[in-house]
Amino acid sequence: MNTISHPSKVKAAVSATVPPTPSCVTPTPFTGMGNSLAHTVAAACDWLIGEQKADGHWVGPVASNASMEAEWCLALWYLGLEDHPLRPRLGKALLHMQREDGSWGTYWGAGNGDINATVEAYAALRSLGYAADTPELSKACAWIMRMGGLRNVRVFTRYWLALIGEWPWEQTPNLPPEVIWFPNKFVFSIYNFAQWARATLVPLAILSARRPSRPLRPQDRLDALFPQGRENFDYVLPKKEGVDLWSSFFRTTDKGLHWLQSRFLKRNTVREAAIRHMLEWIIRHQDADGGWGGIQPPWVYGLMALHGEDYQFHHPVMAKALAALDDPGWRRDQGDASWVQATNSPVWDTMLALMALHDANAEERYTPQMDKALDWLLARQVRVKGDWSIKLPDVEPGGWAFEYANDRYPDTDDTAVALIALSSCRNREEWKEKGVEDAITRGVNWLIAMQSSCGGWGAFDKDNNRSLLSKIPFCDFGEALDPPSVDVTAHVLEAFGLLGVPRQTPALQRGLAYIRAEQEASGAWFGRWGVNYLYGTGAVLPALAAIGEDMTQPYITRACDWLIAHQQEDGGWGESCASYMDVSSIGWGTTTPSQTAWALMGLIAANREQDHPAIARGCRYLIDRQETDGSWTEEEFTGTGFPGYGVGQTIKLDDPAVAKRLQQGAELSRAFMLRYDLYRQFFPLMALSRAARIMPVGQ
Repeated sequence: MNTISHPSKVKAAVSATVPPTPSCVTPTPFTGMGNSLAHTVAAACDWLIGEQKADGHWVGPVASNASMEAEWCLALWYLGLEDHPLRPRLGKALLHMQREDGSWGTYWGAGNGDINATVEAYAALRSLGYAADTPELSKACAWIMRMGGLRNVRVFTRYWLALIGEWPWEQTPNLPPEVIWFPNKFVFSIYNFAQWARATLVPLAILSARRPSRPLRPQDRLDALFPQGRENFDYVLPKKEGVDLWSSFFRTTDKGLHWLQSRFLKRNTVREAAIRHMLEWIIRHQDADGGWGGIQPPWVYGLMALHGEDYQFHHPVMAKALAALDDPGWRRDQGDASWVQATNSPVWDTMLALMALHDANAEERYTPQMDKALDWLLARQVRVKGDWSIKLPDVEPGGWAFEYANDRYPDTDDTAVALIALSSCRNREEWKEKGVEDAITRGVNWLIAMQSSCGGWGAFDKDNNRSLLSKIPFCDFGEALDPPSVDVTAHVLEAFGLLGVPRQTPALQRGLAYIRAEQEASGAWFGRWGVNYLYGTGAVLPALAAIGEDMTQPYITRACDWLIAHQQEDGGWGESCASYMDVSSIGWGTTTPSQTAWALMGLIAANREQDHPAIARGCRYLIDRQETDGSWTEEEFTGTGFPGYGVGQTIKLDDPAVAKRLQQGAELSRAFMLRYDLYRQFFPLMALSRAARIMPVGQ
């Protein structure tokens, strides 16, 4: 049971945060805030400790969109498991998520629904036996027709329709399995695709080569989505606005590959050998928890690819993959509905919890709990080589992954934040004996090796920026590349600064130059993995302070001015996911606890006296919105999977043709957005604790 601390305990928890009150105090923007801030911080710590798992870690639900539940529902149908007990529960979840207009959206509060999620949810419900004339499906069908119908769905949705007999495989992008043999230096090597695209491409290539399907029952087919008849439907992938010669070339090549497959490659010896090689790759890459790559797409496609190659359900690989559907690390049950997450975030959540508690000076009060979490985190360092080592064969492993079981794909962002969390205990003798210094050294060395040639860091690979790959038809789903981003780079520099890496270290200097070069004219920085400029700017400023940058420099002043200009009347900050496509939404949206905290942490890092009134108002926003149990509430999505640009990095949104070229608007049909449930707790706790450090004595 979570309780708010008694005032006598508050003092112990935040004794270093709120100094004693002197007899005479000069009024400041923080006057009178000290006690309420102390109570808020202590209550937030109590709530967070109450959420800790028995083995020491934290993990919150990760919300995404209806495609996750729809695709699992369709996959179980395709596998012949139509009576699987999870299927009706997924159907209930889909109905729970349907919008009033009949559609399903990409993120909470989106102004419009998403054609892809809506078509997939509609198909999944039909596979469950929901009649086409039920009110929910009638509304969905009408919405799909208003949005232009199936003609406008993405590549992945077309693959799903092909798997259930509703789309000709010949009208889906061809993925030849022979790509598994391409050398790393060749642009089309699978190791030049982003981690998530690579792990998804391999099983999809097998399905693309075999062209399997398990048609829906005659009474459940999607006839309503073909009002002029299937024979009159145009299945060709629509041309994008402003395509270049390479895009046209790849479309022509795709037609040629389909012709070759139909004539010569169905059971060709070379193709069979390539498929066997891909099957070995899939099996070798299975995670310990049964999934693949720590994310949904390679897991669900891997199961179907193996099934098509006669792997039986009792085979250890298949059995483990299916059993993961019952794993609470992946599945969330509520009443008669179930959601299967796109990913899980225990390592990320645990390190952020540790950072928040450390900021709150909670070590003395919560020593056993924090030590248990540090033990858990230290044990999660990846000491085996993964796909990243294809380009760096001589580098020793030392990173951390995001999920429970994903040793193939540690990432630089988790590694940087893990190092920040571990820095708090590195000087304690008991932790030296546990090898924390060795873990930190390994982590720092791995990060330095993973730095890209431009000076920044991508998430999973070094120099993963072959933009030509984004032009092939398969890559219209969102992001196929993982180039460096400012927010990841900022976390790396912040870790270096807190660990005492010398400022003159070349990797640090190159990272700083990259961040400075990426600053927008407005003064803000783009957010690749969080929404959006509030995330990017809120990550950069603490990093600059950590490495000892002069925080009075003009470029930092411009960033602070941008944050101040976007504070809202209620004292908070908010930015909609729509900001990835809508220029007018940049820096604006419903105010949220997590985004308010990001802005505050940026301003606190610069600590300009003229910003203290804004900081005080932001703190008051958080204090006033804390629930009685010590938590905050946040429905908005503030996490980013990818923004749907194709190239994995910021683009020029002032191009009037950009929406047509990307085939998405503010609804983000090609994007993937996330809500990390515990963001609402971690970041407000960090921000308020840091605000207390800059409060004048006695406030």
